[in-house]
Amino acid sequence: MIKNGTNPYFVKELETGYVVIGDHQYFKGYTLFLCKQHKTELHFLDEPFRTKFLSEMADVAKAVYNAFGAEKMNYECLGNGETHLHWHLFPRKSGDMSIKGPVWWLPKDEMYDDKNRPSKEELEEMKEKLLNELNKL
Repeated sequence: MIKNGTNPYFVKELETGYVVIGDHQYFKGYTLFLCKQHKTELHFLDEPFRTKFLSEMADVAKAVYNAFGAEKMNYECLGNGETHLHWHLFPRKSGDMSIKGPVWWLPKDEMYDDKNRPSKEELEEMKEKLLNELNKL
């Protein structure tokens, strides 16, 4: 969808991956960084590409942090559902969950509730904020 220009969540292409706003925004600013190479594990990437991929992921996280006023970032690279390298970047703030803990303590039906889908206007505003921060790096 990114390559044919039909992904409404796409923000920016970097050297090693694609920056995409998450389609559910319980954690405002939730962003994904999708690897351009189809690999399932970090250690399957050639070292120079892996180093650049990890560096760019950290840059994307910094942009998310700045764009959405995070107090702390959570990083996940799991791949059990979608076996393609990608990072989940969650900007966190005090009180964003009723209990203090990792994002996966939130019930799935709450995190992925349709009320957490951004409107077209909200999505465009989020993408613009994030793109502005990415362009500063």
